[in-house]
Amino acid sequence: MFPFSWFKKPLLSRTDEERVITAIREAELHTSGEIRVHLIARMKGEMLYAAALAFKRMGMHRTAQRNGVLICVSMRDRQFAILGDQGIHEQVGAAFWDEVRDEMQQHFKNGAIPQALISGITLTGQKLKEHFPHQDGDKNELNDRPSYA
Repeated sequence: MFPFSWFKKPLLSRTDEERVITAIREAELHTSGEIRVHLIARMKGEMLYAAALAFKRMGMHRTAQRNGVLICVSMRDRQFAILGDQGIHEQVGAAFWDEVRDEMQQHFKNGAIPQALISGITLTGQKLKEHFPHQDGDKNELNDRPSYA
């Protein structure tokens, strides 16, 4: 949980949403991996469960190399989760996800929601590039726009 209140604002402004989309597209230029952002106004239940449901609902487990990554944020509850599919998790392990979490959390604590997302996307993209570099014929398997619930 984060010790600040930012849930009264819209989930993301149009400008901030475009910044997030741009960060995803730039990260995915260099990898076959897929990155998604899912924003929840207010979740019901546990954060990891909500993120896992979103991951499955968006078909992120169906990527060719099982290298999809979801950054899921519950705005009102001030919680977030980062889920990596089997392919990427086997390559990077838990320590990497802790690094991404810590980086994002610093921005969240300062109320910089878009920057938290962009930092998480950028770090994830770098790791995906290292383990799943872009190959000829790679195609964007998932939508780059944030999804909302």
